[in-house]
Amino acid sequence: METKSSRNNTSALQVEEAASPLPEHTPMWKLVLVASIAAGVQFGWALQLSLLTPYIQLLGIPHKYSSFIWLCGPISGLIVQPLAGYYSDNCTSRFGRRRPFIAGGAFLVITAVILIGFAADIGYATGDPLGKTSKPRAIAIFVFGFWILDVANNMLQGPCRALLADLSDGNAEKTRLANTLFSFFMAVGNVLGYAAGAYPRIYKIFPFALTQACDAYCANLKSCFIISVLLLLTVSVCALTAVKEKRHTVESHQGEAVQRVAFFGEIFAALKNLPRPMLILLLVTALNWIGWFPFILYDTDWMGRDVYGGHIGDNGLYDKGVHAGALGLMLQSVVLGFMSIGVELLARHIGNVKTLWGGVNFILAIGLAMTVVVTKAAEHSRAYDGSGNVLPPSMGVKAGALVIFCVLGIPLAVTYSIPFALACIFSSDNNAAVGLCLGVLNLSIVMPQMLVSFLSGPWDSLFGGGNLPAFLVGAVAAAASGILSITLLPKPRSDVTIAMP
Repeated sequence: METKSSRNNTSALQVEEAASPLPEHTPMWKLVLVASIAAGVQFGWALQLSLLTPYIQLLGIPHKYSSFIWLCGPISGLIVQPLAGYYSDNCTSRFGRRRPFIAGGAFLVITAVILIGFAADIGYATGDPLGKTSKPRAIAIFVFGFWILDVANNMLQGPCRALLADLSDGNAEKTRLANTLFSFFMAVGNVLGYAAGAYPRIYKIFPFALTQACDAYCANLKSCFIISVLLLLTVSVCALTAVKEKRHTVESHQGEAVQRVAFFGEIFAALKNLPRPMLILLLVTALNWIGWFPFILYDTDWMGRDVYGGHIGDNGLYDKGVHAGALGLMLQSVVLGFMSIGVELLARHIGNVKTLWGGVNFILAIGLAMTVVVTKAAEHSRAYDGSGNVLPPSMGVKAGALVIFCVLGIPLAVTYSIPFALACIFSSDNNAAVGLCLGVLNLSIVMPQMLVSFLSGPWDSLFGGGNLPAFLVGAVAAAASGILSITLLPKPRSDVTIAMP
């Protein structure tokens, strides 16, 4: 990210780019190719969200500690994505500013997927026991690969969005189109990833995935990640070879190297001088994500444990619940895709975006509260076979759970768009740097995620070990976010033209 240079006479230095700008009329197919990388990235995210929480428990990590593993997501989002964006702004590689970071991120994804997918096999080869006992070596390999995967995904997303902005060449209409394409391919990646996670026999495509140390569930996860790598490699290679960048250099008027303020110095300065509307936006966003993250963290575990009544290592009932949860996430992504297209139309119909955001936060709160109703209905109607084994829930309970997944796709679409638009508008209203305000907004997303990752596992354990306590905290936070959005959040000006940083 870069700050805009001051235009008055007291400015010390003004930044100029010596390289020629990108072509003014970028063909549509180039935008589509770059935006399609989002499908490869989001495919991997979808697999993480749907399959990895159950998998880490299968390796021997207790449920109450599983949330700690997810700290890598917010930590890497806090550090890696802003840094990748900032340094890609100033990269002078002959291959361009953004492409080296995208290529590096893709390489790290491949490394991470090998470590995650083959963790059980590597652990067994280095001394882990077979069976349902804890596998310390596999856990260590998995955690290391999991952190690399989150770092790599965050390393990819920032430069991809920045490259789309470069290709848009400051044209507002093309910028909106590029971001719409990026969001669309995110939804495509989600649908594909959750569909792969929901299919329990996908490992049959890769027979080598099923090994002595890696059972059917593990082999299924391994196969899904192999497909993720193939998809990401395909779209990344196509985009990086077809879309060229000019070599970038940064100079001052006198031809001397520009002394830049350190990245974190710029972030701290932005925090210190934030206008009041941005402070309120940060608060509303933070509460919104305290509402979202418990469900994002435990949605498939909720299906396997609370709705289906299974447990890790049972006769397959828990796995069936996890796959049903992945199906719910796939349906949610379909709703997300359609809703993303309609967010702007809804905002125009309602009259302002803060009312829209507040309203959908109440939908989020109700949806999270309804998980209690579905869970209690599942417990009340629980049936057993002649041997005393728990049977899958009734069709009504399954349908109720899937409806919750689908309904939550509505507020998710708004969460992915409105806060970022408001940050741009409020920064323009107050003559603040748009890029830095977006970076600061990211802090209000990742800090709540870290809080939830630290506290949700022990909090759930305190009330018996299920997922409902964290979901109810999320419902209260979502309702508070909706109230503050409607009552405190300033109404943005309608005549502001948003310029890309």
